[in-house]
Amino acid sequence: MEQKDVWKPGTVLYPVPAAMVTVGDMDGEKNIITIAWTGTINSDPAMTYISVRPERHSYEMIKQSGEFVINLTTKDLVKACDFCGVKSGRDLDKFKECGLTAQRATKVKAPLIAESPVNIECVVKDIIPLGSHHMFLAQVVAVNVSSKWMDETGKFHFNDSKPICYSHGEYFEVGESLGKFGFSVRKK
Repeated sequence: MEQKDVWKPGTVLYPVPAAMVTVGDMDGEKNIITIAWTGTINSDPAMTYISVRPERHSYEMIKQSGEFVINLTTKDLVKACDFCGVKSGRDLDKFKECGLTAQRATKVKAPLIAESPVNIECVVKDIIPLGSHHMFLAQVVAVNVSSKWMDETGKFHFNDSKPICYSHGEYFEVGESLGKFGFSVRKK
């Protein structure tokens, strides 16, 4: 049997998404915050979450507006994704600095990132203080997908956009498919 080391409790669930979350509105202050702590929590209604430290610039913007957009990232967006995680929107306009296009969302006031292949518009349903981070529990009210990654049958090929993830301080391009859901029990 393999020997295991025991570590103190910590956040070692990896890889995680590397998402750029947009907040604010098109006509006023807007910002981008890079978030790794996000995911799906319910399918009907569609619900998600993001966890944000209260001292982050975007925290109050989300709390006050009750809205945000999760913008999925790609290999082409990795530098902007990292930049938006290490620089504060208190000091600069991240859209301008990264050459990103703020696009009007369909259901919320927070902008989309036009260059992102998937934009998930969210409305906050609850804020749960957890300690270092507060979790914004949200309902998905719209999903915008780039037609660039759609085929003639209407199938969305997200993996062709070269999505990225984050693991132990590094960004990785999502790789080769190992099988489709249910492949382990499918008859040959």
